[in-house]
Amino acid sequence: MSSSVQIHLTQNELPAGVRKNSMVFATAEGYAIAVAGKSETETLRIIQQAGRKLDQIGIENAELVGSDWSQEAQWAFAIGFTDTLNKNKVTYTGEPAEALKAMHETYAWVREIINLPPSEIYPEVLCERVAKELTKVGGKAVSHRMVIGPELLAEKRFGLYTVGRASQHPPVMLELDYNPTGNDKAEVDFVLVGKGITFDTGGYSIKSSEGMVSMKCDMGGAATVSGALLLAMRQGLNKRVKLVLCCAENMIDGSAYKNGDIITYKDGQTVEIVNTDAEGRIVLADGLLRAGELGGKRIIDAATLTGAAQVAVGKEYNALFSVDDSYAQEALSAASSVNENLWRLPLAPWHQFQCPSPFADTANSRPQKGGGTGGASNAAGFLLRFAPNNGAGWLHFDLAAAYHGQANGFFAAGATGTGVRTIATLLNA
Repeated sequence: MSSSVQIHLTQNELPAGVRKNSMVFATAEGYAIAVAGKSETETLRIIQQAGRKLDQIGIENAELVGSDWSQEAQWAFAIGFTDTLNKNKVTYTGEPAEALKAMHETYAWVREIINLPPSEIYPEVLCERVAKELTKVGGKAVSHRMVIGPELLAEKRFGLYTVGRASQHPPVMLELDYNPTGNDKAEVDFVLVGKGITFDTGGYSIKSSEGMVSMKCDMGGAATVSGALLLAMRQGLNKRVKLVLCCAENMIDGSAYKNGDIITYKDGQTVEIVNTDAEGRIVLADGLLRAGELGGKRIIDAATLTGAAQVAVGKEYNALFSVDDSYAQEALSAASSVNENLWRLPLAPWHQFQCPSPFADTANSRPQKGGGTGGASNAAGFLLRFAPNNGAGWLHFDLAAAYHGQANGFFAAGATGTGVRTIATLLNA
C-alpha cells in the first residue's frame, strides 16, 4: 500500500504563486483544499471536485487531517476521491470516523456490484450476493428466500417471469426479511422494492450497441435499496424491513416476449406490451403487488427506470414521485439532510391512464420513442396502478444519478451510490 498523503481544509487566502481560482494546491505537508468565503453547498462541491482532481493525479491513499473536517465535508471528499474500481483509500478523522467507515464500506459494496460485468452479476448471483452481505451484518435477524424461474409462475409473478424467460439465467424474486425484533408476528415497517435488471438488451425493442454498453447498471435500483438497508442496519436500525428484488435479464430469443403481448397480473390487471424496453416497470409491478401482500406500512421502490428522468433533472439528481405529499416532503428533507440531490417530478392519479390500450387495461408505455412527453411521470403512473393503498405511504425513486458512463468533475466512471443515504435516512427516521 502506498503511504498516505495528508489533505487539509483551509479558510486562508491562496498563497502566492497559486492560481486565483485553484481549489486544491500542494503544501509542505501534502495538499490543501481552499474553501474560504464559500457557502456550505459550494464548499461541499469544491471538496468533491478536489477529491476528483487528487484521484486524477494518481493519489491512492488520502489522510484527512485538521479540525475543519465535518462529517459531510469528509464524505464529499470521499465521493470525489473514489475511483471506479474502489482501490483508493481514505483515512477519516475525528468523531465521525466510525460512521464514515460504515458509509464507505456500504458505498464500495454498492458500487462494486453495479460496476461488475453482466457475465458475473446475473439474477441468481445478484440475489445471493445481497443475501450474503446483509446476513453478514444482520446475522440471525436476517432471513431470505428466492423464487426462481418457473416457481414465479406458481406464485403468479407473471411480469417478472415474462421479462426474464428468454435468458439462460432464470429470473428471480428475492424476498429478504430483516427482523431485529425477534418476533415473527411483528409489523413490517417498510417494504423496499428494487429493479434488478442485470442486463438489458431492450428485448425486441432492441437498444443500439452504444445504448447497451452501460446496461449492466440497470440493476442499480436493487443495489440502491439493498445498500440503503445495509447502511441503516449498520447505523442501528431497529425496525422490521422486507426487501423485495425483482431480478431478470431482458434478452432475445424465440421465447422472448413481444410487442403486442398481454400480461395478466395476479390482481387481474392486464397490460399490453408496446415496448419491450420498458421492462423495469413490468417487473416492479410484481414487486409492488408483493409489497401489498406483506403489509408494509411504507413502501419505497427504486429503479433506473427512464431516460426521461435524466432529461428532466440531469445526472446529478434523482427524481422522486409520489401522490403522498407529506411522505414526499419527508424524502426531500431526508435527501437535503445528507446532501444528496433529489427533485420531485409530477405524479397525479390521472397519470395511471396516460398509456392507454384498446386491448388491455393499460399499455406498459406509449409507443413513441422514450415513451413520449412526460415519460418519467407516465412510468410512475403505471407503477401507481400496482402500489398498495392507492399510493398512500409510497415513494418511487427514478435513479437518474445512479451511474455515469464516463468520469466527470465530480464522479469517477460507473456507479455513484446516490440515493443510498437518503433511503437509509428514511428507514431510520
